[in-house]
Amino acid sequence: MLEYSTLAAVDLGSNSFRLQVARVVGKQIYPLDSLREMVRLAAGLTADKRLDEDSQARALDCLKRFGERLRGFPPHSVRAVGTNTLRVAKNGSAFLKKAEAALGFPIEVIAGREEARLIYLGVAHSLPASTSNRLVMDIGGGSTEFIIGRRLKPVKLESLYMGCVSYSLLFFPDGKITKGAMKRAELAARSEVQAIAAEFSSTHWQDAFGSSGTARALGEIIELNNLDASGSDGDITPEGLDNFRDYLLRAGDIKKLEIAGLRTDRAPVIPGGFAIMSAAFSELGIRRMSQAMGALRQGVLYDLLGRFHNQDMREMTVRQFMQRYRVDSAQARRVETSALLLGTQLLTAFPDDMEEMLQSLSWAARLHEVGISVAHSGYHKHSAYILGNADMPGFSRMEQERLSLLTLAHRGLIGKVRGVVVEPLDFALLFALRLATLFHRSRCDIELPQLNVRMDNTEFELITEQGWLQRNPLTDTALSAEIEEWATLGFNFRIKERLEGNMGCKTVRSTIGV
Repeated sequence: MLEYSTLAAVDLGSNSFRLQVARVVGKQIYPLDSLREMVRLAAGLTADKRLDEDSQARALDCLKRFGERLRGFPPHSVRAVGTNTLRVAKNGSAFLKKAEAALGFPIEVIAGREEARLIYLGVAHSLPASTSNRLVMDIGGGSTEFIIGRRLKPVKLESLYMGCVSYSLLFFPDGKITKGAMKRAELAARSEVQAIAAEFSSTHWQDAFGSSGTARALGEIIELNNLDASGSDGDITPEGLDNFRDYLLRAGDIKKLEIAGLRTDRAPVIPGGFAIMSAAFSELGIRRMSQAMGALRQGVLYDLLGRFHNQDMREMTVRQFMQRYRVDSAQARRVETSALLLGTQLLTAFPDDMEEMLQSLSWAARLHEVGISVAHSGYHKHSAYILGNADMPGFSRMEQERLSLLTLAHRGLIGKVRGVVVEPLDFALLFALRLATLFHRSRCDIELPQLNVRMDNTEFELITEQGWLQRNPLTDTALSAEIEEWATLGFNFRIKERLEGNMGCKTVRSTIGV
Protein backbone atom coordinates (compact mmCIF):
# COMPACT_ATOMS: atom_id res chain seq x y z
CA MET A 1 0.00 0.00 0.00
CA LEU A 2 1.30 3.46 -0.90
CA GLU A 3 2.26 5.85 1.88
CA TYR A 4 0.80 9.36 1.89
CA SER A 5 2.03 12.58 3.50
CA THR A 6 -1.51 13.72 4.28
CA LEU A 7 -4.34 11.59 5.68
CA ALA A 8 -7.96 12.30 6.52
CA ALA A 9 -10.51 10.66 8.82
CA VAL A 10 -14.27 11.18 8.80
CA ASP A 11 -16.32 10.21 11.87
CA LEU A 12 -20.05 9.88 11.20
CA GLY A 13 -21.13 9.96 14.83
CA SER A 14 -24.64 9.73 16.18
CA ASN A 15 -24.45 13.31 17.44
CA SER A 16 -21.90 15.10 15.27
CA PHE A 17 -19.93 14.48 12.09
CA ARG A 18 -16.22 15.30 12.22
CA LEU A 19 -13.46 15.57 9.64
CA GLN A 20 -9.79 15.55 10.61
CA VAL A 21 -6.99 16.21 8.13
CA ALA A 22 -3.48 15.48 9.34
CA ARG A 23 0.12 15.56 8.16
CA VAL A 24 2.24 12.44 8.51
CA VAL A 25 5.83 12.78 9.70
CA GLY A 26 7.48 9.41 10.24
CA LYS A 27 5.10 7.48 12.48
CA GLN A 28 3.47 10.56 13.99
CA ILE A 29 0.37 12.48 12.97
CA TYR A 30 0.05 16.25 13.23
CA PRO A 31 -3.37 17.94 12.77
CA LEU A 32 -3.72 20.31 9.82
CA ASP A 33 -7.42 21.04 9.61
CA SER A 34 -10.69 19.90 11.15
CA LEU A 35 -14.40 20.38 10.54
CA ARG A 36 -17.29 19.55 12.86
CA GLU A 37 -21.03 19.77 12.37
CA MET A 38 -23.76 18.88 14.84
CA VAL A 39 -25.95 16.58 12.73
CA ARG A 40 -27.72 14.65 15.52
CA LEU A 41 -28.29 11.63 13.33
CA ALA A 42 -29.58 9.60 16.29
CA ALA A 43 -32.38 12.12 16.80
CA GLY A 44 -33.69 11.11 13.39
CA LEU A 45 -34.25 7.47 14.32
CA THR A 46 -37.95 6.66 14.26
CA ALA A 47 -39.64 4.21 16.63
CA ASP A 48 -39.05 1.40 14.14
CA LYS A 49 -35.33 2.30 13.86
CA ARG A 50 -35.38 4.05 10.50
CA LEU A 51 -33.60 7.31 9.68
CA ASP A 52 -36.14 10.00 8.85
CA GLU A 53 -35.81 12.29 5.83
CA ASP A 54 -34.77 15.37 7.83
CA SER A 55 -31.84 13.65 9.53
CA GLN A 56 -30.72 12.15 6.23
CA ALA A 57 -30.86 15.58 4.59
CA ARG A 58 -28.77 17.14 7.39
CA ALA A 59 -26.22 14.35 7.10
CA LEU A 60 -25.96 14.50 3.31
CA ASP A 61 -25.57 18.28 3.29
CA CYS A 62 -22.74 17.97 5.81
CA LEU A 63 -21.02 15.20 3.84
CA LYS A 64 -21.15 17.27 0.65
CA ARG A 65 -19.24 20.01 2.46
CA PHE A 66 -16.74 17.48 3.79
CA GLY A 67 -16.43 16.05 0.29
CA GLU A 68 -15.46 19.45 -1.07
CA ARG A 69 -12.64 19.69 1.51
CA LEU A 70 -11.43 16.20 0.56
CA ARG A 71 -11.54 16.76 -3.17
CA GLY A 72 -8.28 15.58 -4.73
CA PHE A 73 -7.32 13.22 -1.89
CA PRO A 74 -6.18 9.76 -3.09
CA PRO A 75 -8.77 7.07 -2.21
CA HIS A 76 -6.55 5.16 0.22
CA SER A 77 -5.57 8.30 2.14
CA VAL A 78 -9.11 8.81 3.47
CA ARG A 79 -11.06 6.58 5.83
CA ALA A 80 -14.66 7.29 6.84
CA VAL A 81 -16.40 5.33 9.60
CA GLY A 82 -19.99 5.18 10.79
CA THR A 83 -20.96 4.34 14.37
CA ASN A 84 -23.97 3.33 16.45
CA THR A 85 -26.85 5.00 14.60
CA LEU A 86 -25.70 3.53 11.29
CA ARG A 87 -25.28 0.17 13.02
CA VAL A 88 -28.91 0.05 14.13
CA ALA A 89 -30.74 1.94 11.35
CA LYS A 90 -32.82 -0.48 9.27
CA ASN A 91 -32.46 1.73 6.22
CA GLY A 92 -28.78 2.31 6.89
CA SER A 93 -27.60 0.49 3.76
CA ALA A 94 -29.74 2.63 1.47
CA PHE A 95 -28.60 5.78 3.24
CA LEU A 96 -24.94 4.74 3.00
CA LYS A 97 -25.10 4.67 -0.80
CA LYS A 98 -26.28 8.28 -0.83
CA ALA A 99 -23.77 9.23 1.86
CA GLU A 100 -20.84 7.75 -0.08
CA ALA A 101 -21.93 9.61 -3.20
CA ALA A 102 -22.08 12.87 -1.22
CA LEU A 103 -18.69 12.37 0.45
CA GLY A 104 -16.93 10.86 -2.54
CA PHE A 105 -15.32 8.07 -0.50
CA PRO A 106 -16.40 4.67 0.90
CA ILE A 107 -17.92 4.66 4.39
CA GLU A 108 -17.32 1.72 6.74
CA VAL A 109 -19.81 0.94 9.50
CA ILE A 110 -17.77 -0.37 12.43
CA ALA A 111 -18.87 -2.57 15.33
CA GLY A 112 -19.07 -1.20 18.86
CA ARG A 113 -15.91 -2.87 20.12
CA GLU A 114 -14.00 -1.84 17.01
CA GLU A 115 -15.14 1.72 17.71
CA ALA A 116 -13.84 1.31 21.26
CA ARG A 117 -10.47 0.04 20.00
CA LEU A 118 -10.05 3.00 17.65
CA ILE A 119 -11.08 5.47 20.37
CA TYR A 120 -8.43 4.07 22.68
CA LEU A 121 -5.82 4.20 19.92
CA GLY A 122 -6.56 7.90 19.43
CA VAL A 123 -6.60 8.69 23.15
CA ALA A 124 -3.44 6.70 23.92
CA HIS A 125 -1.45 8.66 21.34
CA SER A 126 -2.55 11.95 22.94
CA LEU A 127 -1.51 11.04 26.50
CA PRO A 128 1.94 11.04 28.14
CA ALA A 129 3.69 7.67 28.32
CA SER A 130 2.68 5.63 31.37
CA THR A 131 2.81 2.04 32.56
CA SER A 132 -0.46 2.44 34.49
CA ASN A 133 -3.73 0.89 33.41
CA ARG A 134 -6.07 3.56 32.07
CA LEU A 135 -9.84 3.71 31.80
CA VAL A 136 -11.14 5.60 28.78
CA MET A 137 -14.83 6.48 28.52
CA ASP A 138 -16.41 7.99 25.42
CA ILE A 139 -20.07 9.06 25.51
CA GLY A 140 -21.35 9.25 21.96
CA GLY A 141 -24.76 10.16 20.64
CA GLY A 142 -26.08 6.59 20.55
CA SER A 143 -23.52 4.45 22.38
CA THR A 144 -20.92 4.73 25.11
CA GLU A 145 -17.56 3.00 24.89
CA PHE A 146 -15.45 1.82 27.82
CA ILE A 147 -11.84 0.73 27.40
CA ILE A 148 -9.11 -0.32 29.79
CA GLY A 149 -5.64 -0.22 28.28
CA ARG A 150 -1.95 0.09 28.97
CA ARG A 151 0.33 2.20 26.80
CA LEU A 152 -1.00 1.82 23.23
CA LYS A 153 -2.72 -1.52 23.75
CA PRO A 154 -6.38 -1.93 24.77
CA VAL A 155 -6.91 -4.76 27.26
CA LYS A 156 -10.70 -4.70 27.69
CA LEU A 157 -13.27 -3.23 25.31
CA GLU A 158 -17.00 -2.69 25.70
CA SER A 159 -19.71 -0.71 23.95
CA LEU A 160 -23.07 -0.04 25.62
CA TYR A 161 -26.23 0.99 23.79
CA MET A 162 -26.79 4.34 25.49
CA GLY A 163 -25.78 7.81 24.35
CA CYS A 164 -26.32 11.48 25.06
CA VAL A 165 -28.77 11.94 22.17
CA SER A 166 -30.79 8.76 22.71
CA TYR A 167 -31.04 9.28 26.49
CA SER A 168 -31.93 12.97 26.16
CA LEU A 169 -34.74 12.11 23.74
CA LEU A 170 -35.97 9.19 25.84
CA PHE A 171 -35.93 10.75 29.31
CA PHE A 172 -35.97 14.51 28.68
CA PRO A 173 -38.30 15.07 25.70
CA ASP A 174 -38.68 18.72 24.70
CA GLY A 175 -35.81 19.58 27.05
CA LYS A 176 -37.89 19.22 30.24
CA ILE A 177 -35.76 18.19 33.24
CA THR A 178 -37.60 16.83 36.27
CA LYS A 179 -36.35 15.04 39.36
CA GLY A 180 -38.26 11.90 38.37
CA ALA A 181 -36.91 11.91 34.81
CA MET A 182 -33.35 12.37 36.05
CA LYS A 183 -33.75 9.51 38.51
CA ARG A 184 -35.10 7.22 35.77
CA ALA A 185 -32.30 8.19 33.38
CA GLU A 186 -29.56 7.59 35.95
CA LEU A 187 -31.08 4.27 37.04
CA ALA A 188 -31.35 3.10 33.43
CA ALA A 189 -27.73 4.03 32.80
CA ARG A 190 -26.58 2.40 36.04
CA SER A 191 -28.36 -0.78 35.00
CA GLU A 192 -26.40 -0.80 31.73
CA VAL A 193 -23.06 -0.09 33.42
CA GLN A 194 -23.66 -2.75 36.10
CA ALA A 195 -23.30 -5.40 33.39
CA ILE A 196 -19.62 -4.47 32.93
CA ALA A 197 -18.81 -3.20 36.45
CA ALA A 198 -16.98 -6.36 37.54
CA GLU A 199 -14.41 -5.96 34.75
CA PHE A 200 -14.24 -2.15 34.58
CA SER A 201 -14.35 -1.08 38.24
CA SER A 202 -11.60 1.09 39.71
CA THR A 203 -9.71 -1.96 40.99
CA HIS A 204 -8.63 -2.63 37.38
CA TRP A 205 -7.16 0.79 36.50
CA GLN A 206 -5.33 3.75 38.02
CA ASP A 207 -6.35 6.75 35.87
CA ALA A 208 -9.63 7.63 34.14
CA PHE A 209 -10.04 9.76 31.02
CA GLY A 210 -13.06 11.10 29.14
CA SER A 211 -12.68 11.52 25.40
CA SER A 212 -16.06 12.78 24.23
CA GLY A 213 -17.65 16.19 23.80
CA THR A 214 -19.87 15.36 26.76
CA ALA A 215 -16.86 14.74 28.99
CA ARG A 216 -15.18 17.96 27.89
CA ALA A 217 -18.38 19.95 28.39
CA LEU A 218 -18.90 18.56 31.90
CA GLY A 219 -15.28 19.25 32.83
CA GLU A 220 -15.51 22.87 31.65
CA ILE A 221 -18.85 23.43 33.39
CA ILE A 222 -17.51 22.12 36.70
CA GLU A 223 -14.35 24.25 36.48
CA LEU A 224 -15.85 27.51 35.20
CA ASN A 225 -18.68 27.48 37.74
CA ASN A 226 -16.57 26.30 40.70
CA LEU A 227 -18.80 23.28 41.24
CA ASP A 228 -15.99 21.44 43.04
CA ALA A 229 -14.77 23.30 46.14
CA SER A 230 -11.38 21.57 46.07
CA GLY A 231 -10.72 22.74 42.51
CA SER A 232 -11.23 20.49 39.51
CA ASP A 233 -8.71 21.90 36.99
CA GLY A 234 -11.05 20.82 34.22
CA ASP A 235 -11.51 17.31 35.59
CA ILE A 236 -14.86 15.68 36.34
CA THR A 237 -15.46 14.82 40.01
CA PRO A 238 -18.36 13.34 42.02
CA GLU A 239 -18.87 16.66 43.85
CA GLY A 240 -18.91 18.56 40.59
CA LEU A 241 -21.47 16.18 39.09
CA ASP A 242 -23.72 16.40 42.17
CA ASN A 243 -23.70 20.20 42.05
CA PHE A 244 -24.37 20.26 38.31
CA ARG A 245 -27.34 17.94 38.85
CA ASP A 246 -28.77 20.60 41.18
CA TYR A 247 -28.30 23.22 38.44
CA LEU A 248 -30.15 21.05 35.94
CA LEU A 249 -33.06 20.34 38.28
CA ARG A 250 -33.41 23.99 39.34
CA ALA A 251 -33.53 25.05 35.70
CA GLY A 252 -36.21 22.45 34.93
CA ASP A 253 -35.87 23.12 31.21
CA ILE A 254 -32.76 23.08 29.05
CA LYS A 255 -33.87 26.38 27.51
CA LYS A 256 -33.66 28.02 30.93
CA LEU A 257 -30.27 26.58 31.81
CA GLU A 258 -27.75 29.41 31.88
CA ILE A 259 -24.32 28.23 32.96
CA ALA A 260 -20.78 29.01 31.86
CA GLY A 261 -19.08 26.40 29.67
CA LEU A 262 -22.20 24.98 28.00
CA ARG A 263 -22.44 25.68 24.27
CA THR A 264 -25.89 26.14 22.79
CA ASP A 265 -25.41 23.23 20.36
CA ARG A 266 -24.39 20.91 23.25
CA ALA A 267 -27.22 21.97 25.59
CA PRO A 268 -30.03 19.75 24.15
CA VAL A 269 -28.04 16.55 24.80
CA ILE A 270 -26.33 17.43 28.08
CA PRO A 271 -29.03 15.95 30.39
CA GLY A 272 -28.69 12.49 28.82
CA GLY A 273 -24.91 12.74 28.76
CA PHE A 274 -24.84 13.81 32.39
CA ALA A 275 -27.01 10.85 33.46
CA ILE A 276 -24.64 8.40 31.75
CA MET A 277 -21.53 10.02 33.26
CA SER A 278 -23.08 10.07 36.73
CA ALA A 279 -24.01 6.39 36.43
CA ALA A 280 -20.48 5.44 35.38
CA PHE A 281 -18.97 7.31 38.33
CA SER A 282 -21.33 5.52 40.74
CA GLU A 283 -21.01 1.99 39.34
CA LEU A 284 -17.29 1.97 38.49
CA GLY A 285 -16.05 3.89 41.52
CA ILE A 286 -14.55 6.76 39.52
CA ARG A 287 -13.22 9.52 41.79
CA ARG A 288 -11.74 11.78 39.14
CA MET A 289 -11.81 11.83 35.33
CA SER A 290 -9.35 13.88 33.28
CA GLN A 291 -9.83 15.09 29.73
CA ALA A 292 -8.22 13.34 26.75
CA MET A 293 -7.74 15.20 23.49
CA GLY A 294 -7.69 12.18 21.19
CA ALA A 295 -10.83 10.35 20.08
CA LEU A 296 -12.22 8.14 17.32
CA ARG A 297 -11.01 10.16 14.35
CA GLN A 298 -7.43 10.29 15.71
CA GLY A 299 -7.60 6.53 16.23
CA VAL A 300 -8.78 6.07 12.64
CA LEU A 301 -5.81 8.12 11.42
CA TYR A 302 -3.27 6.13 13.45
CA ASP A 303 -4.87 2.85 12.37
CA LEU A 304 -4.66 3.99 8.74
CA LEU A 305 -1.03 5.00 9.25
CA GLY A 306 -0.28 1.57 10.72
CA ARG A 307 -1.47 -0.08 7.51
CA PHE A 308 1.19 1.83 5.59
CA HIS A 309 3.89 0.61 8.01
CA ASN A 310 2.94 -3.08 7.82
CA GLN A 311 1.15 -2.86 11.16
CA ASP A 312 -2.33 -3.59 9.86
CA MET A 313 -4.50 -4.65 12.79
CA ARG A 314 -6.52 -6.83 10.43
CA GLU A 315 -3.45 -8.95 9.64
CA MET A 316 -2.82 -9.40 13.36
CA THR A 317 -6.44 -10.44 13.85
CA VAL A 318 -6.24 -13.02 11.04
CA ARG A 319 -3.14 -14.57 12.60
CA GLN A 320 -4.78 -14.62 16.03
CA PHE A 321 -7.90 -16.30 14.63
CA MET A 322 -5.80 -18.94 12.90
CA GLN A 323 -4.18 -19.75 16.23
CA ARG A 324 -7.37 -19.52 18.29
CA TYR A 325 -9.33 -21.84 16.00
CA ARG A 326 -6.34 -24.12 15.30
CA VAL A 327 -6.45 -23.67 11.55
CA ASP A 328 -4.29 -26.06 9.52
CA SER A 329 -1.77 -23.42 8.45
CA ALA A 330 -0.22 -25.58 5.71
CA GLN A 331 -3.61 -26.12 4.06
CA ALA A 332 -4.48 -22.45 4.47
CA ARG A 333 -1.22 -21.53 2.73
CA ARG A 334 -1.93 -23.91 -0.17
CA VAL A 335 -5.42 -22.53 -0.72
CA GLU A 336 -4.25 -18.93 -0.31
CA THR A 337 -1.45 -19.33 -2.87
CA SER A 338 -3.73 -20.80 -5.53
CA ALA A 339 -6.60 -18.42 -4.77
CA LEU A 340 -4.33 -15.39 -5.17
CA LEU A 341 -2.87 -16.82 -8.39
CA LEU A 342 -6.36 -17.15 -9.86
CA GLY A 343 -7.70 -13.97 -8.29
CA THR A 344 -4.90 -11.82 -9.68
CA GLN A 345 -5.81 -12.93 -13.21
CA LEU A 346 -9.54 -12.41 -12.70
CA LEU A 347 -9.14 -8.94 -11.20
CA THR A 348 -7.05 -7.46 -14.01
CA ALA A 349 -10.27 -5.85 -15.23
CA PHE A 350 -10.60 -4.05 -11.87
CA PRO A 351 -7.19 -2.40 -11.33
CA ASP A 352 -8.48 0.21 -8.85
CA ASP A 353 -9.90 -2.49 -6.57
CA MET A 354 -7.31 -5.21 -7.06
CA GLU A 355 -5.17 -4.60 -3.96
CA GLU A 356 -8.14 -4.41 -1.59
CA MET A 357 -9.92 -7.41 -3.12
CA LEU A 358 -6.83 -9.63 -3.13
CA GLN A 359 -6.37 -8.77 0.53
CA SER A 360 -9.93 -9.95 1.24
CA LEU A 361 -9.31 -13.11 -0.78
CA SER A 362 -6.13 -13.81 1.19
CA TRP A 363 -7.96 -13.45 4.51
CA ALA A 364 -10.85 -15.65 3.35
CA ALA A 365 -8.44 -18.36 2.19
CA ARG A 366 -6.60 -18.36 5.50
CA LEU A 367 -9.77 -18.34 7.60
CA HIS A 368 -12.16 -20.49 5.57
CA GLU A 369 -11.65 -23.48 7.89
CA VAL A 370 -12.04 -21.77 11.29
CA GLY A 371 -15.40 -23.54 11.61
CA ILE A 372 -13.75 -26.97 11.76
CA SER A 373 -12.99 -26.16 15.40
CA VAL A 374 -16.75 -26.35 16.01
CA ALA A 375 -17.56 -29.39 13.85
CA HIS A 376 -16.33 -30.81 10.56
CA SER A 377 -19.85 -31.42 9.30
CA GLY A 378 -21.05 -28.18 7.73
CA TYR A 379 -17.87 -26.43 8.85
CA HIS A 380 -18.30 -23.74 6.19
CA LYS A 381 -21.51 -22.63 7.93
CA HIS A 382 -19.70 -22.43 11.27
CA SER A 383 -16.86 -20.49 9.61
CA ALA A 384 -19.33 -18.04 8.11
CA TYR A 385 -21.06 -17.51 11.45
CA ILE A 386 -17.79 -16.93 13.31
CA LEU A 387 -16.43 -14.47 10.76
CA GLY A 388 -19.73 -12.64 10.51
CA ASN A 389 -20.36 -12.28 14.23
CA ALA A 390 -17.06 -12.39 16.12
CA ASP A 391 -15.26 -9.27 17.30
CA MET A 392 -12.50 -8.86 14.72
CA PRO A 393 -10.30 -5.87 15.61
CA GLY A 394 -9.49 -3.73 12.59
CA PHE A 395 -12.31 -5.06 10.39
CA SER A 396 -15.37 -3.10 9.37
CA ARG A 397 -18.76 -4.77 9.29
CA MET A 398 -18.71 -4.78 5.49
CA GLU A 399 -15.33 -6.52 5.46
CA GLN A 400 -16.58 -9.15 7.89
CA GLU A 401 -19.72 -9.68 5.82
CA ARG A 402 -17.59 -10.30 2.73
CA LEU A 403 -15.44 -12.85 4.59
CA SER A 404 -18.56 -14.53 5.95
CA LEU A 405 -20.15 -14.85 2.50
CA LEU A 406 -16.97 -16.11 0.85
CA THR A 407 -16.45 -18.80 3.47
CA LEU A 408 -20.13 -19.79 3.42
CA ALA A 409 -20.08 -20.29 -0.35
CA HIS A 410 -16.57 -21.67 -0.84
CA ARG A 411 -18.00 -25.20 -1.01
CA GLY A 412 -21.32 -26.91 -1.58
CA LEU A 413 -24.35 -25.37 -3.23
CA ILE A 414 -23.56 -21.94 -4.58
CA GLY A 415 -27.21 -20.97 -4.76
CA LYS A 416 -27.12 -20.15 -1.04
CA VAL A 417 -25.73 -16.69 -1.90
CA ARG A 418 -28.16 -15.96 -4.73
CA GLY A 419 -29.33 -12.36 -4.37
CA VAL A 420 -26.73 -11.67 -1.67
CA VAL A 421 -23.56 -11.74 -3.76
CA VAL A 422 -24.31 -9.47 -6.69
CA GLU A 423 -21.11 -7.57 -7.52
CA PRO A 424 -18.78 -8.92 -10.26
CA LEU A 425 -15.82 -8.40 -7.91
CA ASP A 426 -17.32 -10.70 -5.30
CA PHE A 427 -18.16 -13.35 -7.89
CA ALA A 428 -14.54 -13.24 -9.04
CA LEU A 429 -13.29 -13.75 -5.47
CA LEU A 430 -15.74 -16.58 -4.90
CA PHE A 431 -14.75 -18.32 -8.13
CA ALA A 432 -11.05 -18.14 -7.21
CA LEU A 433 -11.65 -19.44 -3.67
CA ARG A 434 -13.90 -22.31 -4.77
CA LEU A 435 -11.39 -23.51 -7.37
CA ALA A 436 -8.48 -23.18 -4.94
CA THR A 437 -10.20 -25.33 -2.30
CA LEU A 438 -11.24 -27.81 -4.99
CA PHE A 439 -7.67 -28.18 -6.29
CA HIS A 440 -6.27 -28.77 -2.77
CA ARG A 441 -8.83 -31.25 -1.51
CA SER A 442 -6.06 -33.82 -0.96
CA ARG A 443 -4.55 -31.53 1.74
CA CYS A 444 -1.01 -32.27 0.60
CA ASP A 445 1.50 -30.35 -1.49
CA ILE A 446 0.86 -30.93 -5.18
CA GLU A 447 2.23 -29.35 -8.31
CA LEU A 448 -0.54 -27.77 -10.32
CA PRO A 449 -0.17 -27.18 -14.06
CA GLN A 450 -0.17 -23.70 -15.52
CA LEU A 451 -3.69 -22.40 -14.92
CA ASN A 452 -5.19 -19.40 -16.69
CA VAL A 453 -8.57 -17.96 -15.80
CA ARG A 454 -10.65 -15.20 -17.29
CA MET A 455 -13.94 -13.53 -16.41
CA ASP A 456 -16.21 -11.70 -18.84
CA ASN A 457 -19.55 -10.58 -17.41
CA THR A 458 -21.33 -13.89 -16.68
CA GLU A 459 -18.69 -16.14 -18.18
CA PHE A 460 -15.72 -17.85 -16.54
CA GLU A 461 -12.98 -19.61 -18.45
CA LEU A 462 -10.31 -21.97 -17.10
CA ILE A 463 -7.45 -23.08 -19.34
CA THR A 464 -5.21 -25.97 -18.30
CA GLU A 465 -2.68 -28.24 -19.99
CA GLN A 466 -3.78 -31.03 -22.29
CA GLY A 467 -4.45 -34.35 -20.55
CA TRP A 468 -4.38 -32.95 -17.00
CA LEU A 469 -8.08 -33.58 -16.38
CA GLN A 470 -7.77 -37.12 -17.75
CA ARG A 471 -4.89 -37.82 -15.35
CA ASN A 472 -6.88 -36.40 -12.42
CA PRO A 473 -10.38 -37.91 -12.67
CA LEU A 474 -11.44 -36.77 -9.16
CA THR A 475 -10.65 -33.15 -10.01
CA ASP A 476 -12.33 -33.59 -13.40
CA THR A 477 -15.53 -34.80 -11.73
CA ALA A 478 -15.42 -31.96 -9.20
CA LEU A 479 -14.96 -29.37 -11.96
CA SER A 480 -17.90 -30.81 -13.90
CA ALA A 481 -20.04 -30.39 -10.78
CA GLU A 482 -18.68 -26.85 -10.42
CA ILE A 483 -19.83 -26.03 -13.94
CA GLU A 484 -23.35 -27.10 -12.99
CA GLU A 485 -23.26 -25.04 -9.78
CA TRP A 486 -22.31 -21.83 -11.57
CA ALA A 487 -25.04 -22.48 -14.11
CA THR A 488 -27.62 -22.15 -11.30
CA LEU A 489 -26.54 -18.49 -10.99
CA GLY A 490 -26.63 -17.93 -14.74
CA PHE A 491 -22.88 -18.23 -15.33
CA ASN A 492 -21.33 -20.12 -18.22
CA PHE A 493 -18.15 -21.82 -16.96
CA ARG A 494 -15.93 -23.21 -19.74
CA ILE A 495 -12.86 -25.38 -19.33
CA LYS A 496 -10.30 -25.49 -22.11
CA GLU A 497 -7.16 -27.52 -22.67
CA ARG A 498 -4.02 -26.06 -24.21
CA LEU A 499 -3.14 -28.05 -27.35
CA GLU A 500 0.43 -29.16 -27.89
CA GLY A 501 2.66 -27.28 -30.27
CA ASN A 502 0.99 -23.91 -29.64
CA MET A 503 -2.02 -25.05 -31.64
CA GLY A 504 -4.48 -23.06 -29.52
CA CYS A 505 -7.06 -24.33 -27.04
CA LYS A 506 -9.93 -26.76 -27.14
CA THR A 507 -13.09 -26.51 -25.03
CA VAL A 508 -13.56 -29.75 -23.10
CA ARG A 509 -16.20 -28.80 -20.52
CA SER A 510 -18.88 -26.11 -20.63
CA THR A 511 -22.23 -25.16 -19.14
CA ILE A 512 -23.80 -25.27 -22.59
CA GLY A 513 -21.93 -28.37 -23.70
CA VAL A 514 -18.82 -28.90 -25.82
